[in-house]
Amino acid sequence: MSEWIQTTVGDVATVFDGPHATPKKTETGPWFLSISSLDKGRLNLADSAHVSEEDFGHWTRRVTPREGDVLFSYETRLGEAALMPSGIRACLGRRMGILRPKAGLVDPKFLLYAYLGPEFQTTIATRTIHGATVDRIPLVSLPTWPIRLPGLAEQRAVVSVLGALDDKIVVNERIAATAEDLVLALASGVRWEGRVRLDEICVLRKNQVSPQETLDDSVDHYSLPAFDAGKVPERVAPESIKSSKFSITEPAVLLSKLNPDIPRVWNVTPNSDVPSLASTEFLVLTPRGTLTTHELWAVTAQQAFLDDLASKVTGTSKSHQRVRPAEALAAEVIDPRQFGETGPQIQSLASRAAMARQESQTLATLRDTLLPQLMSGRFRIKDAEKIVEDAT
Repeated sequence: MSEWIQTTVGDVATVFDGPHATPKKTETGPWFLSISSLDKGRLNLADSAHVSEEDFGHWTRRVTPREGDVLFSYETRLGEAALMPSGIRACLGRRMGILRPKAGLVDPKFLLYAYLGPEFQTTIATRTIHGATVDRIPLVSLPTWPIRLPGLAEQRAVVSVLGALDDKIVVNERIAATAEDLVLALASGVRWEGRVRLDEICVLRKNQVSPQETLDDSVDHYSLPAFDAGKVPERVAPESIKSSKFSITEPAVLLSKLNPDIPRVWNVTPNSDVPSLASTEFLVLTPRGTLTTHELWAVTAQQAFLDDLASKVTGTSKSHQRVRPAEALAAEVIDPRQFGETGPQIQSLASRAAMARQESQTLATLRDTLLPQLMSGRFRIKDAEKIVEDAT
């Protein structure tokens, strides 16, 4: 193992920040990277907007993100970062910055891992400027902040180990997304004529519990942010949840009543090892009769049904519109009882999607366990390689 040396951010990377304003967002065009684009070390464009070609030229006068840049948030979501991939035309949004690695000194992906590692996260926490409205990283002093690195050969070895886990997680997400797309196609209204009220094929479960009264050390929290971050519940200490939640004790479909124009329909199977709790922004639905949650998900995740729910919302604020439970249960969906031999196909594909996401959750936990050990230089690369080989 090579010796780790302490250097500074400015010695190994150039710091840039984006415009201190927000352009008019569009439905198409180059991507507009905001802090919501940063998702646990990965760039997630699902919630990102676009800008016009005219605005793109204006918003890239200072810097244009390019492959290998480390994107980070310097206000609010401090500590979040992601690597800029190839083939993406994008501009920085407000509160977004770039660390551009200097060739021959630091591997871009290693710089990302170093940024996300506990040592540099501690540096961020201790040097954050706490303001009246938002906390921020002082960009003027960021280049002087200390950061520890090994030689390039060891950097690339670390990247190879952690990158294998990240690559498998990406592959699993593609498998899950493809399987779910096929499920939706099989259950599409183009194929089936029969319709039924939602409450004829499912039951609304409303058992609420107080997390603080839970005796377990941890719970699985099915929240809207957890859905948006990869459809995996967040395992947390129950005392960290401040309000009552719905208890999930059997496979269910979680249907968001908040802003139904944003599709959030979650096919969940609770883990028997820990209690499972769902945000009260979800309707917890369990199928009637011989139906499975896979078929129930297939009809409630159809865009036509979600569009119908969106037409029934109440509330004047665009960000806090809700559909009433009674309205949702009275809405019509494709009747899954007519699927016949298509039902087992839907079940098989939906199960494959669930398995892929469960494996990704296990791999992400392993990556998060190995990351601090490797980034501290205390864990042997060969030992980590063996662990990752067995896991993948």
